[in-house]
Amino acid sequence: MFYLYRIVNYRRKTEIWKTVDWWTILLYVILIVAGWFSICGASYEFDNVGLFDPSGRPGSQLIWMGLSFGLIFVILMLESEFYDVFAYLIYAAIIVLLIATIFLAPNIKGSHSWLVLGPIRLQPAEFAKFATALAVAKVMNTYGFKLTTPKNFILVLTLIFLPMVCILLQQETGSALVYLAFFLMLYREGMSGYILLAGVCAVIFFVTSMKFSDVTVGATALGELLVSSMILLITVILVQVERKDTRAVQIMLAATAVAFLGGYVVSFFVPVDYSWISMGLVLLIACYLIFLSVRNWVWHYVLIAVFALGSLAFMYSVDYVFTDILEPHQQVRIKVSLGLEDDPSGAGYNVNQSKIAIGSGGLSGKGFLNGTQTKLKYVPEQDTDFIFCTVGEEQGFVGASIVLLLFAILILRLIALAERQSSTFNRVYGYSVASIFFFHLVINIGMVTGLTPVIGIPLPFFSYGGSSLWGFTILLFIFLRLDASRRER
Repeated sequence: MFYLYRIVNYRRKTEIWKTVDWWTILLYVILIVAGWFSICGASYEFDNVGLFDPSGRPGSQLIWMGLSFGLIFVILMLESEFYDVFAYLIYAAIIVLLIATIFLAPNIKGSHSWLVLGPIRLQPAEFAKFATALAVAKVMNTYGFKLTTPKNFILVLTLIFLPMVCILLQQETGSALVYLAFFLMLYREGMSGYILLAGVCAVIFFVTSMKFSDVTVGATALGELLVSSMILLITVILVQVERKDTRAVQIMLAATAVAFLGGYVVSFFVPVDYSWISMGLVLLIACYLIFLSVRNWVWHYVLIAVFALGSLAFMYSVDYVFTDILEPHQQVRIKVSLGLEDDPSGAGYNVNQSKIAIGSGGLSGKGFLNGTQTKLKYVPEQDTDFIFCTVGEEQGFVGASIVLLLFAILILRLIALAERQSSTFNRVYGYSVASIFFFHLVINIGMVTGLTPVIGIPLPFFSYGGSSLWGFTILLFIFLRLDASRRER
C-alpha cells in the first residue's frame, strides 16, 4: 500500500505541470522581467556597479527573482489541501510576526514595518495579504456558512481588520489600506450592496467636503450643500430602485421642491443658507422613511434612512477626522492632491517630478537607460513606489499602455479562474487575489499620476524589493496551485 501511495502521489506531482495555468505564469514572467528592466532604468548608474552586480539594486532584484522561481516550485509541489488545512496556523503566525514587528522593527522613514536581519530587510505586511486571504477563504468555506448572517460577517471583518490594525500601528498606512480590497471579494460573495455603496459614497463625500469646505456662495456653504444634495438624490434613487415606491418618491421630490422654492422666496428678505434647507430635508425624509417602515413592516426603508442619516453624520465628521486623526504630512498630501495647496518643493514634489518624467517620454519614450529625469534622480523613490514614472519616461505612452494592458489581462484572467472554481475556498481566495492586484494597480498608478494621494504602496512585480516580489508571488501561485487541483485527478 505504501508503494502504491508513492506511485499515485508521484503521478499527481507530475500532473501539476499539465494542469497549472501556463498563460498566467507567462504573464507573471513577462511582468517581472519588465519590472527588472524598469528597476535598471531607475537605479542604474553609469561607471558604477554593473547591472548584474549583487551590490546594486538591479543585481539584488535579480537574485530575488531567481529565488522566487524556487519558491514557486515549492508552492506548486505542495498538496493543494495544505493551504486549506494550515490556513489558520499561517494566519496566526503572520499576526504574531506583525505584532512583534511593531516593537522590534527600527524606525525607517517614519515607520516600524521592516525587520532587519543582517543584510536582509523583510516587511511582514507584504506576506500578511496571502495569509489573510487564506484565513478568510477557510472561514467562508465552512459548512453552512452564510455571509449575510451578522455573526459570520463580523467574524470575516475581524480577520480582515486585525492585520490592518497591526500594520497601522507600524505607521504604514498605505499597506493597511490595501485590506479594503477584500470588500470587492465580499461583494461578489453576497455582501450587501449598501455597504459597498456606503464606502464609495464616503470617498465622494469626503473629497467634496474637503474640496469646497471654505467656499461660500452668498450665505450658503457650498460644500455642505453639495454633499447633502447628493445624499438626497441617492436616497430618492434607492427608494425607487429598491422599493419601486413611486408615491414615496413623488412626496420626497415635492417636499424638496417646496422647501427650495420657499427658501428662494425668503432670500428676497434675508440671506438664506440653502445647505441648511438641504440638510433639513435629509432629516425630514429619513423620518418619513422610518414611518413607512413601521407602517408597512418593510426594513428596506429603515436601511435607506440609516444610510441618509449616517451620510449626514459622516459629512459633519470630515473636518474632525482630517484635522485631529490624520497626521500633518497626510493632510498636506490630500490637500495637494485635491488642489487645495500648491507645494511643489514639499509634499507635491514627488508627484510633480513624476508627471514631468512621464510626460517627457512622449509617445515612444527615450529608450532604455536614457531617461534624464530618472538618471538625474529627480523623482524620489523612483525604483519603488514611483517605478511607473520610469516606464513612462523610457518606454513612453506606448510602453506604459502595454504595461497597463498586461495588468488588466492578468486581473481579468484571475477573475475567470476564480469564477470556474467549484470550491468556495478556491473561489474566495481567487477573488481576494484579483482584488488585491486591482487595488495595488489603481492606487499606485493614481498616486504616480496625481489622481490619488501619495500613500506609498508598490506596483506589483515592478517596484524594487524582495518582500514585495515574494509577497505577490506567493499570493498568486497559491491560487494557481489551488486552480490546478481542479483537474489534477
